[in-house]
Amino acid sequence: MTATGEDRTGARMEGRPVGPWWWERWRGAVLDGALAFVSAVECSIEGVEFARDAGLPSSVGVVFGALAGSVLLVRRMWPVAVVLVFIAVAPAQMGYLMGLVGLYTLAASEAPRRIIGALSGMAFTGVFIVWFVQATQITRGEDAGVSGDAVVGGDEWFALFLGLTVAIGLTAPPVLLGLYVGARRRLMESLRERADSLERELQLLAERAEERAEWARGEERTRIAREMHDVVAHRVSLMVVHAAALQAVARKDPEKAVKNAALVGDMGRQALTELREMLGVLRSGDGFSTVRSAEPVSVPLAAVGAAAAAAASRAEDEVGEGPCLAELEVLVGQSAAAGMVVELSVEGEVRVYAAEVEQTAYRVVQEALTNVHKHAAGAKTHVRLAHRSAEIAMQVENGPPPEPGAAGAARLPSGGNGLLGMKERVAELGGVFVSGPTDAGGFRVSAVIPA
Repeated sequence: MTATGEDRTGARMEGRPVGPWWWERWRGAVLDGALAFVSAVECSIEGVEFARDAGLPSSVGVVFGALAGSVLLVRRMWPVAVVLVFIAVAPAQMGYLMGLVGLYTLAASEAPRRIIGALSGMAFTGVFIVWFVQATQITRGEDAGVSGDAVVGGDEWFALFLGLTVAIGLTAPPVLLGLYVGARRRLMESLRERADSLERELQLLAERAEERAEWARGEERTRIAREMHDVVAHRVSLMVVHAAALQAVARKDPEKAVKNAALVGDMGRQALTELREMLGVLRSGDGFSTVRSAEPVSVPLAAVGAAAAAAASRAEDEVGEGPCLAELEVLVGQSAAAGMVVELSVEGEVRVYAAEVEQTAYRVVQEALTNVHKHAAGAKTHVRLAHRSAEIAMQVENGPPPEPGAAGAARLPSGGNGLLGMKERVAELGGVFVSGPTDAGGFRVSAVIPA
């Protein structure tokens, strides 16, 4: 029932009033001081009669009663000592207020139940014996100034009843009230600790949610950039290559120039169609209508990523759900039409895979061919596709450019994100992606995706 140093320090930091010594608040100190004063006065008055019966000076009884009653000052620190003092002075018929307050404080404290029960039993026994003996003396007419004829009966049952009634009245109510108050206080402290724990957990969850939202924002930005890059970059790169070839042969071979111009127009229209599809989905909010009530920070980016993926899948091919391995020949043919010397070889038994596997394989080959156009224009390229029992493997390898300056002849910009995007796509499906230069001065891109 005492305030520890840690609790008092915390109370000072929180600005709460802190009482002196072992009191948590000043009002508790004032209350205990008032109770101790009243108890000291009571015990002093009762001590006068006790000293007279014992043949001692009245001043001794007053001092003894004042000292005994003032023990209530330490009831919060040592409630056991208060009850023991009450049991000690009970035969002198003094300290009843001290007994009531002491038993209540002991029962409400954190003392073990066996100690509370033992001291309560001792106090009950002491009060019962004192009042039983006194009532017996009254009924037998042994008190001074009362004759035997004036005593009604001499019945000891009255003394027993009086002793039990007084003992129960002085011990049971304070003990029961103290037990109730102590249990309620412990329950409130437990609820307060649980509330603090829940508040800390909610704070941690909020921090983790913010971290996950930040991570989701980064993932969606990467995903949107990858989708835009895969959908548009290849055709735009081919358009630039054809435009450069058109500029070179415009005067020498008008027929070939017209053919290249038609190819550029077709590829431009396809690129515009894909961009229009994607931007149309993003502006119409197809991915937003179902998530209006969600978190305003992370959901829009997630919806944008989903919308970009949906637009990309719709814009890839007007008759299918997206690019597939069956379209590799068309893809290779487009690069060949742009002037690349490219060969396609397929090994193993051709079969159908999951849509995401075929799309990823297609994208890897597409991006590898785009990189050849950017960095090794005119280099001979070999595309290999291998169908295996539990996986599908692809490899795009090109030799060195035929002329030292051919690599940058088309002046195609490069952001350096193509290889990273391919690696991320393959890793999402549990595959392996490897890229790097060859000993012959070319470049090789390899990927293996589980089927």
